[in-house]
Amino acid sequence: MRTRTAAVALIAAATLVLAGCSGGGSGGQPGDHKITFMGWGSPQEVSVFKDLIKQYEKKYPGVKVDYISVPAADFPTKLQTMIASKKVPDVFYLTPENVMPYAKSGIIADLSDYVSDNEIFDEKNVWPNAINMYRYDGTDPGKGSIYGLPKDIGPFALAYNKDLFSKAGVTPPAAGTPWTWDEFVAAAKKLTSGSGNDKVYGSAPYSLESAVWSNGADWLNADHTKVTVTDQKFIEALQWVADLGLKEGVVPSSEEESSLGSFQRFLDGKIGMMGIGPWSQGQFWDEAKFDWDIMPWPVSPTTHTQATWYGGIGFAVGKNSKNLKDAENLAAFLAFNEDAQKTNMEKGQAIPNLIDMAKGDYLKMDKAPANKEEFLRIVEDYGRRATQTYTYNSEWFTLFNTDVASVMLGEKSAADYVKQVQPEMQELLDKGIAEQGK
Repeated sequence: MRTRTAAVALIAAATLVLAGCSGGGSGGQPGDHKITFMGWGSPQEVSVFKDLIKQYEKKYPGVKVDYISVPAADFPTKLQTMIASKKVPDVFYLTPENVMPYAKSGIIADLSDYVSDNEIFDEKNVWPNAINMYRYDGTDPGKGSIYGLPKDIGPFALAYNKDLFSKAGVTPPAAGTPWTWDEFVAAAKKLTSGSGNDKVYGSAPYSLESAVWSNGADWLNADHTKVTVTDQKFIEALQWVADLGLKEGVVPSSEEESSLGSFQRFLDGKIGMMGIGPWSQGQFWDEAKFDWDIMPWPVSPTTHTQATWYGGIGFAVGKNSKNLKDAENLAAFLAFNEDAQKTNMEKGQAIPNLIDMAKGDYLKMDKAPANKEEFLRIVEDYGRRATQTYTYNSEWFTLFNTDVASVMLGEKSAADYVKQVQPEMQELLDKGIAEQGK
């Protein structure tokens, strides 16, 4: 699928207000012509989409798809350049952060009429949280018109190395009975061992979203108009995440992360627990030399509330595509066609968008993780859409992340950092609200 970093990288592009799209035209009918499709992804993901495009071209003879795969880090710049030159791809990856500004700017097509008049979309059989990330009514995200179709929904789960657990004598929590943070730390300490190149850490850096939300806090208030990072519950969660490295020594330092990321460390068998999405399954099947599974996210001992994020990427259609119907058909095929969804599932790129397939064929697969139900529990139960996807732009969130490493390095306390950064975050949030005209 994609890394979360890649998704966040598109935030900067989301503030563009550009009128032009792909070459004009009022929207054509299927025929002997070509449409462009642009995305990013790992080699495994690129291979999957090449297969899916072949399936689409077979279903729609006479239509050829020019598939453009761009490195994730280059995607925002590439797309910005194409928008400015009025050469927007007919279909392209869309992050939830971009829905509001792109819809307002006339860059992406409203797909509501297409969806309502097409048998390929069964609203009762598609995860509501997946399709709602691309709805916008001009005021509130998650409501109204549909401006993208879900490529996937990505529940962020906690994976663990079963071999390391067995070696350390750690028993994972059962479904529905998550560890508390204290129990997580105790287990991580047992899993941590060695030094130098042989160092094994109990955990990768912990999901800040999971910690903050589980502790009863958030970056913004309920109507997303006020920055709330100075809330004591937020400060406690941020400091706890930092202290996993600073005091407990159970996660790699920032310097170690820079030299070798936790994803590779996990694949190398030197990380006990790490947050992952379904998009990592295929690579784990190919490269992991150990048994692994996923387990419930730990909970704050104060609230005992489970929380984590779900993300996703959508398929947008350029509003002024010359071949609008073909582009809509491609987006819908990739999002909802049963054969396409089965291919994506079997290649380990995603859980199906189709609920019956996710609860049927996916759960019956004999490949890891054994606890696939945890992915579905996150989608249906305790997963949350990222806070920054509810605002017109995410500059306030980008600012927060700019120097949060200073807390992880112990250069600043969580309390000092949020006190310093909150006023400017609020200014940027206010700016976005004004731009939206809300």
